[in-house]
Amino acid sequence: MYPAARSWATDALPLQLRSINLDAVKAGKGQAGAWQCIFVSTTKSRARTYTYSAIEAEGNLHEGVFAGIEEPWSGPHGQTDPFAIVAIKTDSDQAFDAAAEKSADYMKKHPDSPILYILEHTRRFPDLSWRVIWGTSEGSSDYSVFVDATTGKFLEKLH
Repeated sequence: MYPAARSWATDALPLQLRSINLDAVKAGKGQAGAWQCIFVSTTKSRARTYTYSAIEAEGNLHEGVFAGIEEPWSGPHGQTDPFAIVAIKTDSDQAFDAAAEKSADYMKKHPDSPILYILEHTRRFPDLSWRVIWGTSEGSSDYSVFVDATTGKFLEKLH
């Protein structure tokens, strides 16, 4: 998605990356059938969502990389800041491993729980972080773990 976003805006930076679980694609540790990334451009004052999907699927998911519509963006505000691609030193599978190491009891009690991944830089931690979420959404989940995306180290559990 990054090369596509850079062809849209040469200064494009990711704001948030999140996994999308698809019924037709078996998700593995750190893997998902589709991913969605919001990119922002300071020079354009615009944001654009890109998706990558392994298959055509409901919810306007198209196989491969697909660009959504542009939306206004007035710069960083709220809890999330854009981040440089080079800040990502830990991939989602490594984030899963770090989260699973601290979550063995929860995983044993909830072996079939879907897992979601969100990568973003928030004010909660000084560095970019992965949030590994057990459940169908961050709002409905009763358990998640934060992992530093630069060092790969466990940061915090949320119950």
